[in-house]
Amino acid sequence: MASVSGTLQRIKEDLEPFLPDESILSACREAGHRWRERELGPVRTVHLFILQVLNFNTAMTHLRHLAKAAVAAPAYCKARMRLPLEVFQALLAQSSRAMLDACPPPDSLWCGLRAYLVDGSSTIAPDTPDSQKTFGQPEGCKQGCGFPVPKLLGLFDAFSGLMLQALGFALYTHEQSKVWMLHPLLKAGDLLVGDRGFCSFVHLVMLYSRRVQGLFRIHQRQIVDFRPRRRHRRNYCKRDRRAKGKAKDKPMPRSRYVRRLGKHDQVVEWFKGNRPQWMDEQQFAALPDSLLVRELRFVLPSKGQRTLCVTIATTLLDPRLYPKQKIAELYGVRWRAETHFAELKTTLKMRKVKSQTSQGVLKELTVYALVYNLVHRVMVKAAEAQGVEPHRISFVDAVRWLLDAAPGEPLAQLLVVPHRPDRHEPRVVKDRQDTYTKMTRPRSELRTALKNQEKIA
Repeated sequence: MASVSGTLQRIKEDLEPFLPDESILSACREAGHRWRERELGPVRTVHLFILQVLNFNTAMTHLRHLAKAAVAAPAYCKARMRLPLEVFQALLAQSSRAMLDACPPPDSLWCGLRAYLVDGSSTIAPDTPDSQKTFGQPEGCKQGCGFPVPKLLGLFDAFSGLMLQALGFALYTHEQSKVWMLHPLLKAGDLLVGDRGFCSFVHLVMLYSRRVQGLFRIHQRQIVDFRPRRRHRRNYCKRDRRAKGKAKDKPMPRSRYVRRLGKHDQVVEWFKGNRPQWMDEQQFAALPDSLLVRELRFVLPSKGQRTLCVTIATTLLDPRLYPKQKIAELYGVRWRAETHFAELKTTLKMRKVKSQTSQGVLKELTVYALVYNLVHRVMVKAAEAQGVEPHRISFVDAVRWLLDAAPGEPLAQLLVVPHRPDRHEPRVVKDRQDTYTKMTRPRSELRTALKNQEKIA
């Protein structure tokens, strides 16, 4: 079995084609970072950071054993703090694009388009004043009894699973107000797929202006009516107006019917509504007044699923190039984004991060994405060699191989996850691990009360 110190050399070898040392230094220069030559320079710090997270975000004091070198925890901590967040984000975008171009999966295109998944998640940060101020905590938590909760927005390649970028924000920040920051990573002709939180007229228009297609589940407040030549209302109001006549009990849709493409498949015209709070008046005024959108609905045949009927809004208007069945299959792929976040939070232990500052938390999340991509590159190579799709390769087994493989060792046969499309399990846990009482008052108050009880006794 290979010594653990070989893992660091293995990381350097695997990252060299996609993240060479010069690119790390170049990213530092572009971010305006200045440094002097020392033992923990930018290159070594980044490699040690990746080694730490790959070992499930182990303690800093453990690094000297992993690297088989004299790495003092305080010095390494200061070296991490010196590097700007922009360096890590640039390295993630650069390395993920290089990995995607170097080893695309066999079925990397959907109907001739490169498909990407966008989704949001969250994690837990240490309870420090800086993180509390930057990220905030859930409203239900009492002061001093909760943890800051950073929100994470990720952009994934739909078929390889590689993460192109990871952005962190405050807890009560809507994903749609920040998704525009991911648009520059998309090229003309790409397709962005997401859930109903990303579906709006404004977002579809922003994508359309970049010649990027959008495919999202329709928001629950959006009224969809598949009756041909049905009526619509032009004026926007927060409370739905009622139509007159036979359909007086049904609210009227705002979209104008254009043409029918099939059963529960139509092209409609969406109109501009109210300006979102995150967009200024000048930007909103520059948007067109309307946009042609395709609305379609399909029923999921599998039993036991929460969602039985799905309604989609997309700018893919041609039913011959983009059949309804193909769109339904692609939206099923969107659920892989949930699996990707589970791999990060459960397998790599990203559910709780360790950095004591808000900037450190964002750096840590970005390095998690770098490590995640390193593992998924191994999965893509193994899938090509073993003749399966990349998502069928076990993420855990790929991590274990990376930790144990010696430098230069050829890729081994990795475990293949069985294909179980109709497998459904109840969302319950049998093991009761947490037996402690939950904190309802700050620890300082509880400590004082405990001392008072000792005095009385």
